[in-house]
Amino acid sequence: MMGSQYTVSDVMTSTVVALAGGATFKEIARTMRQWDVSAMPVLDGHGRVIGVVSEADLLRKEEFRDSEQEVPGRPSRLTGAVKAEAVTAEELATSPPVTVRADATLALAARMMARHGVKRLPVVDDDGQLKGIVSRSDLLKVFLRSDEDIAEEIRHQIAGRLPFPLQSVHVEVYEGVVTLEGHVPDTSSVPLAVRLVRSVEGVVDVRSAITGPASGEQRSSRRHQETSL
Repeated sequence: MMGSQYTVSDVMTSTVVALAGGATFKEIARTMRQWDVSAMPVLDGHGRVIGVVSEADLLRKEEFRDSEQEVPGRPSRLTGAVKAEAVTAEELATSPPVTVRADATLALAARMMARHGVKRLPVVDDDGQLKGIVSRSDLLKVFLRSDEDIAEEIRHQIAGRLPFPLQSVHVEVYEGVVTLEGHVPDTSSVPLAVRLVRSVEGVVDVRSAITGPASGEQRSSRRHQETSL
């Protein structure tokens, strides 16, 4: 994947345990235990994702087991009470589901998870068909890239987009932290270089020690200017 932005398809799990809408409560619980998962997509008869059912949805049964009946007209935990009475996956599922496309960037997937407060997203195609699932831990896979791989991408892919020759800057990567050292003709372009390097997948942080021209270069430049005058 060097030289291109990672997408959900690069890190998602393609083999997904899913439920039919008519799956019973105990069937859901058994499936979760069997496959050691805490949530599963719920599909309609055409394989489209219609919701996601989680352990939290199942636990409504216990949460409301000893609760008093809801008083009509009194706004309270109505949604929870309704789910406590649900017996099928379709009734229990959170719907409409928050889904993502396989070609979405990891940054977009991360923002969607944060915005909606979910730990995983079903991955669907244009027709809503289930293609996989991506979790928070999947998004962290990019940080498993080796330091050598990250440095190689910076030197060969980012170099052409930098506002100064990369040969004038030493690139070092340790534990995902990139250090840039060297001298460049114009330091005003350094913030742009830092942003470009930070955009490389797997980079944890960027530390810049780039300065202006070395003193010898400055003197040479002044002499050249004087000669020209």
